[in-house]
This record gives sequence, C-alpha cells and structure tokens, in this order.
Amino acid sequence: MAMHFLLRRHVLTSCRFMSTTFDLSGVFPPIVTPFDKAENICLTNLRNNLSIWKTKKFKGYTVLGSNGEFQYLNLGEKVKLVNTVKEEDSNKIVIAGAGAESTKITEEHISAMHKSGADAALIYSPCFYRGSMTGAAYLAHYYRLADYSPIPIILYNVPGNTGLEIPIDTVIKLAHHENIIGIKESGGNVVRIATIANETKHLDFQIIAGSASFMMASYKVGAVGTVAALANVMGDEVCELHDKIISGEECLDLQYSLIAPNTAVTATFGVAGLKICL
Repeated sequence: MAMHFLLRRHVLTSCRFMSTTFDLSGVFPPIVTPFDKAENICLTNLRNNLSIWKTKKFKGYTVLGSNGEFQYLNLGEKVKLVNTVKEEDSNKIVIAGAGAESTKITEEHISAMHKSGADAALIYSPCFYRGSMTGAAYLAHYYRLADYSPIPIILYNVPGNTGLEIPIDTVIKLAHHENIIGIKESGGNVVRIATIANETKHLDFQIIAGSASFMMASYKVGAVGTVAALANVMGDEVCELHDKIISGEECLDLQYSLIAPNTAVTATFGVAGLKICL
C-alpha cells in the first residue's frame, strides 16, 4: 500500500461509482458455503438452503463472510456463489465478502463481486503483516478501495480472526467517505460500538452487529442490523429479536435464549457445527 495514498485528498472527482446508500437495518445471515465430498462447492445444496432462507424475514444475505469460508475459495468459486444467490433470491440485498491482503487484489475481487450482482462489498482488515497495519495504512487501503469501488463498501472489523482491530479514530475518518456506508462489528465491544455510533451519528454511516449474542446491547447504542451466524439455523428467532428491539418491545428473555445456541455454532463448534444444524 503505497504511502502516496496518504497524501492525496480523498475527494471524489469522477462518476466511477454511483453512491447507492441503502438501509442496512435488518438481518443478513452470513450464509455457509456447502462443499461436496471432493471439496468442491455444491450449488445444489446452496439452492436447497436458499429455498428455506427465502421464507425468512431476512433483509438480505452476506455471502463470502467468515462463515462462508471465503479464505478457502478461489475467485471463480466466489463468483459462482454470488451468482447463485442472486439468481435464487434477486429481491434481497447481497453483501459480498471481497477482502484480500493486498489493495490491488481486493480491487479485483470487488470488480468480480459487482459483475456478479453484489449490492455491497464487505472488506475485512488486512492482517498478515500486522506490524505494518497502522491506522494510516488502513486509511490508505480503504480510501483507495472506496474511490475505486462501483458498489458501496462496508468495513469488517473481526478481531477474532484477524487479531487486529481497525482503530476507532480510523473508522470515524473513513465514515466521512460517501462510498463507505457502514461497518460490521464482530468483536462484541459495546463501548467501541457506542463510540463509533456517537461520533458518526451526523453521517450516513451504519453499524451492523456481528453476532446474535450481543444484538440487543449493540442496537441500544446505535447498531441498526445484524450479520449473525445463528440466523442460518434460527432465522425466525433472530428476525423476531431484531423486530422487537426496533419496535421497543420487551425482548430481554429472547436475547438471553439466543446466547447459548449462538455460542454453540460459533465459539464451541464453529462453522462445521453450524453446517450440521442445517
């Protein structure tokens, strides 16, 4: 990530993208990627899963997130997955994971996801050379991507996988870019979520909770939606919790009831356990 990106003014001067701001309030399950016994993606099983998910009150889908095992897939497989989801349920928003360790490769992935019909790109924070991943490096990376991308960018803070967090002050700066529309917060730090929400409340910037276990707390301090692994298998309950929080109904017991199953399909058994439940 060349340092000259730190020196440029990040003001859009072309029509490279159309700013497509949409409401991220709702549930976007991070759908799992089915594989066959030969370890190839299985689109038949994906379609079978979508036939069930289409009956839920989901706002859309997150394809190629952490639960989608995107790190194990080549670009061609990723394109096939996004194409299939759009073909099977074209009316819903598709957020596609497009992150990579280099800025250039991430640009290539964003282009491919856009051509496949994705509505927004979810970009995790590069982490392999963690000693170099300063706030300035993240600014250079994400500003360049936001200037380049024909679809909106959603930041992805997932310290459990990357071992790093995008600094709060960096997130706040990035939130001013009109093509960066939000952040998925998967760390569960409610103080962090509240701080970002407070500092960006005058902007068109949205926060998505990254787990069903801290949905209620996150919403109370400013999150508007959720990308929760549990929604793959308990979609009705996760959507009910979302609706009740938004409407102001009592739902603490419902939130409590989702903590144990959420822990089972994440920390305890992981993606394999989540797939067994489908």
